[in-house]
Amino acid sequence: QVQLVESGGGLVQAGGSLRLSCAASGRTFNRYAMGWFRQAPGKEREFVAAINWSGGSTYYADSVKGRFTISRDNAKNRVYLQLNSLKSEDTAVYYCAQFRETTPGKGEVDYWGQGTQVTVSS
Repeated sequence: QVQLVESGGGLVQAGGSLRLSCAASGRTFNRYAMGWFRQAPGKEREFVAAINWSGGSTYYADSVKGRFTISRDNAKNRVYLQLNSLKSEDTAVYYCAQFRETTPGKGEVDYWGQGTQVTVSS
């Protein structure tokens, strides 16, 4: 059974930074692309960032490009999201996701984490 467990969320002032972590278990981690999505109150869940199986390719939403960085450690079965220069509009629940394929563009999300709250105060 696949489990994705996020950590690292919290309350931060605008301009600050956070690092989210997602621990994966249940299937061979380095066979799948990983990603982060977020959902703000009253809005639909949206894509934030993704990374291919090896970490060699990364993808970002335009709204976070240059501020957020996704990375993975296949030896530790973890994916990370570094959030810098945070803005109030980044406030949301952030979800870790495991894709069906090695590259995010080739497959849907198979599994979701439970989410971690990020709140940015202005």
